[in-house]
Amino acid sequence: MAININNLSVCGEGLPLVIAGPCVLEDAGSARDTAGRLKEICSSLGLPFVFKSSFDKANRSSLGSFRGPGMAKGLRILADIKTDLNIPVLSDIHTVDEVGPAAEVLDVLQIPAFLCRQTDLILAASRTGRPVNIKKGQFLAPWDMSNIIDKFISTGNKSLMLTERGSSFGYNNLVVDFRSFPIMRAFGYPVIFDVTHSLQLPGGQGGSSGGQREFAGPFIRAAAALGVDGFFLEVHPEPEKALCDGPNMVRLDDLQEMLRSMVTIVKALRKTEVSLETR
Repeated sequence: MAININNLSVCGEGLPLVIAGPCVLEDAGSARDTAGRLKEICSSLGLPFVFKSSFDKANRSSLGSFRGPGMAKGLRILADIKTDLNIPVLSDIHTVDEVGPAAEVLDVLQIPAFLCRQTDLILAASRTGRPVNIKKGQFLAPWDMSNIIDKFISTGNKSLMLTERGSSFGYNNLVVDFRSFPIMRAFGYPVIFDVTHSLQLPGGQGGSSGGQREFAGPFIRAAAALGVDGFFLEVHPEPEKALCDGPNMVRLDDLQEMLRSMVTIVKALRKTEVSLETR
């Protein structure tokens, strides 16, 4: 089932959606510059694009970790980016109280993986009528998402995306079961692959998470071959200096070639499918 984000169609006949941006809003200037560059990259490849950055990272590993500017300031930054660059914006929500103010600005609300079973939060997000991206918890099997879907659509809102972001493997590691994509797509809603969080090593640096961004390219290509509906990538101009999730974020200068290879695979598969259908 296709859903619409402003004038973008997800799970339609076009190319996969790209949801990308820094893990957390660090400052207005860098966020806007990154959003502008991401828009240019996606436009050059014909890819629909939604800018993502969190106004608050409520599940950081340690108390002293940078969480972001907070909801009020963060939403102002996102609203300015949305207006100035004419692009849709997405951010995380963590509590029912955040849903109303966030829905006034955001084009897509996102429910983080750790909160994916919070019934009140799901229902509040759904009742806004906005498209919502729900990340599959690291602790859930893909078929467990059916109960979450039932909660969400109970309000009448069917603008839902499901995101795979890896499963807990223990000892600071995650693993991606690529069967998850066709299993969740069978529910009838677009499935997004969170490439960079799947490469996270939770708590791998003691007070913060580690990551393996060097595998982002292969992961994108593998998921493209399976036919996912979109890709979620956290991207930063200088990941080594990022205030959150630096080790697993893609370097901005490396993104275009990664996405170009993905587009090549998607187009080749579609051409093959058409060829087989005409035989």
